[in-house]
Amino acid sequence: MRINTFRRTRRLGAAAALALSGLLVLAGCSGAAGSAGAGGREITVWVMDGDYTMDTINAINAEFSKQTGATARVERQSWDGITTKLTTALSTAAPPDVLDLGNTQVASLGASGGLLDLTDDREEFAQGQTWLEGLEAPATIDGRLYAVPGFAGARAVIYNKTVWAEAGVTEPPTTFAEFTAALDTVRSVSNAPDFSPIYLPGQYWYVGLQFVWDAGGSIASSEGGRWTGNLESPAALQGLQNFKNFQNTYSTPASRTLDTDRPEQQQVLADGKTTAIVATNVYLGKVLDANPDLGESDLGTFPLPGADGPQPVLLGGSDWGIAAKTRNAELAKAWVKIAASPKIQQDWVFATGGWIPNSVEATEAARASVPEVQRAFFTAALNSKAPPASEYWVDMESTRAVNDLFSQVASGSRTVPQAAATFDARIAETLNQNTF
Repeated sequence: MRINTFRRTRRLGAAAALALSGLLVLAGCSGAAGSAGAGGREITVWVMDGDYTMDTINAINAEFSKQTGATARVERQSWDGITTKLTTALSTAAPPDVLDLGNTQVASLGASGGLLDLTDDREEFAQGQTWLEGLEAPATIDGRLYAVPGFAGARAVIYNKTVWAEAGVTEPPTTFAEFTAALDTVRSVSNAPDFSPIYLPGQYWYVGLQFVWDAGGSIASSEGGRWTGNLESPAALQGLQNFKNFQNTYSTPASRTLDTDRPEQQQVLADGKTTAIVATNVYLGKVLDANPDLGESDLGTFPLPGADGPQPVLLGGSDWGIAAKTRNAELAKAWVKIAASPKIQQDWVFATGGWIPNSVEATEAARASVPEVQRAFFTAALNSKAPPASEYWVDMESTRAVNDLFSQVASGSRTVPQAAATFDARIAETLNQNTF
């Protein structure tokens, strides 16, 4: 899953977005993988469009050449058809050596044997840092590490600070009780039937999972190679009920069966039909673009509060994988170690690329230096979780089974226990499809 959370628009005063041509980008020299570079050695690195800036890649490559005497050939990849392209490339005799992967792509590629097992080198890659759980967990299959965290993105509440202040709420809430009290207060802003204090569509499973995790529940667990759905546990059922109660109380009835795209949630906030949404920080710019009468000072952010601090969030982001069939394993490991290093993370991935870094330590340091309106996303990232690290979890997303779960809960088309039982059965069927 990829969330471009820290990419900022011109109106938020960030550097202009990198123009990506999709063409081959070279660092050091040209030629196919394995051809002569500095010292006669070269690796191929695939980087996805919209991820790392070329300044960041160039910094990694410069340090790589300095340390190894080798060069890296970098190829930009489009997201269109990338799953098939990755699977095909990793099955060849001469695959790309290093690959930029969405954090939830790792499980399927690792389980199928396409990625190199990096477990024995984990401490070398971590370099004394504590990786964000939402990046490390999806890259860990049955206790084995198949990719190294690269960067993250997180969601937080984005609200119209001016409207809240006019209603009497002048400070962002830090507890769930304060949050609901604030929403109760701002409800008086409008009597329109399509107005709600917060717009939270029922299909918005990213947020729905936060309620499950906040209640102490989980989606699924694996034992002996078999997956079991956990939504029928008391804690998970409570989390689902909490989501239903919150969604039904504070979002519109019409939103119970909707997703965030129709209508687009930034437009709902920009039009004044709500005072808050839950989104990544790129939506700060989207809201402003959707309503030129709004200014940067009108918007505020805070992590969605839970029972004990911010709710756990589902991170999007990037992990670095190494092809199992690479002919340059040690060089590939050296490149990835540099890319994951504290210096590259702080000076380039964050400072130049604008992403949330891969570790707790780097994220805390970065949070201290960003504008106030951005801090909530960094705070949220510090408490993260991930969906099951199964090669088949992608099927739960692509078939929209997880969207349907929360829509059924929010709309009441099924009771919470019924929806949980249906989803648990679907988990068992889907995630265990290679074991029957």
